[in-house]
Amino acid sequence: MSRVNPGPVGALKIAPSLLSADFGHLSQAATSVDQEVDWLHLDVMDGHFVPNITIGPPVVASLRQHSERFFDCHLMISEPRRYLEAFAQAGADSCTVHVEVPDAARALADARALGMRAGLAANPDTPFEALEPHLGDLDLVLIMSVFPGFGGQSFMPEVLEKVTLVRRAVEDGGLLVDVEIDGGIDLATAPRAVAAGANVLVAGSAIFGRPDPPAAARALRDAAGSLS
Repeated sequence: MSRVNPGPVGALKIAPSLLSADFGHLSQAATSVDQEVDWLHLDVMDGHFVPNITIGPPVVASLRQHSERFFDCHLMISEPRRYLEAFAQAGADSCTVHVEVPDAARALADARALGMRAGLAANPDTPFEALEPHLGDLDLVLIMSVFPGFGGQSFMPEVLEKVTLVRRAVEDGGLLVDVEIDGGIDLATAPRAVAAGANVLVAGSAIFGRPDPPAAARALRDAAGSLS
């Protein structure tokens, strides 16, 4: 299956999280912001790694019929290797697994072998040192600025130091790695995240919780772009 081009590595990208959209109208939510965003962020939760259950490969496959955006799938699940092939077949362009799960390194290799980009996520209390050994083997680092599981949480500014450490390591190593941040991203926090070194901004309620999601996405890009 051909994959969607993610755009230039390191460039500012807006990735609205469909976790905050109306699940009864996911395709309409996705298409409503299509012209204003770069990626679509799909949160996958298993009720085990995090205390919530969301979507799986069948929903990704259904959405793929309605959108040509880059599908950025964040797998908040305990056994990601069991499902990577299903997500690849469903139309995922990238799968991000958590460094906190066993076999994360093998999951990265599996994702790339399946033709997807491979990402590694870290919870707010996971140190940079857990990510550092893997930076040469992935395409994306996702720094969580809330604890994963539910949307609408408040931004945790203490993670910005970790964002800066990742950005510095990526640049010092000449690595082609996007630095993504997810959790509490809005007009106030987006510029701070970009200043710290993030270039991919995941925003849920700041886009889909607004009366005009396309306008909200444009406003977020403008706020972040002033420092990018």
